[in-house]
Amino acid sequence: MNLLGRKKSAPSDEAAATSTLPSGETDITGTSGAVQSGKGRPTPKRDAGKRRGPVAPAPLTSSEARQRRKALRGPKLSRAERKIENAERRARMADNREKMMAGDEAYLLPRDKGPVRAFARDIVDSRRNVLGLFMPLALFLIFTMFAVPSVQVQMWMTPAMLVLMLVMIVDGVFVGRLVNKRVGERFPTSDESGFKLGWYAASRASQLRKMRAPRPRVNRGEPV
Repeated sequence: MNLLGRKKSAPSDEAAATSTLPSGETDITGTSGAVQSGKGRPTPKRDAGKRRGPVAPAPLTSSEARQRRKALRGPKLSRAERKIENAERRARMADNREKMMAGDEAYLLPRDKGPVRAFARDIVDSRRNVLGLFMPLALFLIFTMFAVPSVQVQMWMTPAMLVLMLVMIVDGVFVGRLVNKRVGERFPTSDESGFKLGWYAASRASQLRKMRAPRPRVNRGEPV
């Protein structure tokens, strides 16, 4: 019984339509009307050369880990070879430090590089800084406080240290402002100014002259 009102000749019409297709072409629809799924071709694989090799398993014991480290280090050096290698390394480090102390730009620390920082160091090194006396005076006051058992002397130590710190702060602010002013005149387009450059100058001024790195290039009182 035909409930949808379709004619019984419908299947014969579909067969006739299929038979009218040109030669070499096939109908992709089957009797169930399902369409073929998928790309119809295998997914291309990655290049085999880019694959990672097998990963070595983690060592299970400390002795195995030690042996693996020895294997990675290569052949063991003799005592004479180690001595020669250490001597060469020390000589290389000493040479690098000497070049850094001489002001070679390639061996300076990042904070010391640049013509602005070199000019700031020259300004600090060309003047007598009260800030440089902070460390020896502080050590002297501390030694006096413990060496002299007098109560009156110890009572004066605390005010003396406070006055010393105040003088050092004032001198540090003066050095920082002086360096910023001179740098602004010499390098008007430089962005090296402000608190950072002032702190750099004050830090160098607080060090003893013989302990400054890089080594001072100008003498005291020499115009910069």
